[in-house]
Amino acid sequence: MLEHLYFPHDISTFGPQIDWLFELIFWIVMVVWIAVMIAMVYFMIRYRTRPGRKAEYIEGNSRLEIIWTTATTVILITLAIMSRSTWADIKEHGPPGDVFYQVNAKQFNWEITYPGPDGKFGTKDDLLIENELHVPVNKVVRIDLTSKDVIHSFFVPNLRLKQDAVPGRIIHVWFEATETGQYEIPCAELCGFGHSGMKGNLTVQSQEDYDKWVKDQYSQNK
Repeated sequence: MLEHLYFPHDISTFGPQIDWLFELIFWIVMVVWIAVMIAMVYFMIRYRTRPGRKAEYIEGNSRLEIIWTTATTVILITLAIMSRSTWADIKEHGPPGDVFYQVNAKQFNWEITYPGPDGKFGTKDDLLIENELHVPVNKVVRIDLTSKDVIHSFFVPNLRLKQDAVPGRIIHVWFEATETGQYEIPCAELCGFGHSGMKGNLTVQSQEDYDKWVKDQYSQNK
């Protein structure tokens, strides 16, 4: 598929929707670009300077102008409606969560809070780990995302997930990973001199491996 030339392997449930929209827009742009280039070359040759030929004023074609303006409007409105639908599915109508986390961005790390055995945040058994986000595969992950200092951007290319972290705001993010493995979480917003080194790790595990990892972390941090 074309998107694999631009994006890493997709592991999220909503990734195919984003990739499909990207590919559709890409081919529309390519077709328009090729048509414009062909027309431009034709006009350069057809109306080039020739000995004895004087410049002349050519009236525009109202019918053609109406056609291409209408076509452009229809394409843009259609893409806007399709994009809005995808946006709503991802940003507004996400499924209920199976596991929950808090992610607090700071210069230049991701602080990830896991709820303790009581399943509640803000209690003594919370577990805070920097730059290591472990999640179970095929489970809906819900994240409360914020920032301590400046605007950061929580970006997981393999999930097609990118969301700014804004100081003073809690932004809800969700995803469902479909494959186990390790993936990068870079910051995609220029946030200071250490921006290029602000990188976390997403580890997607089987439920059994995830439960074991969480249990080990709690026992080590008692």
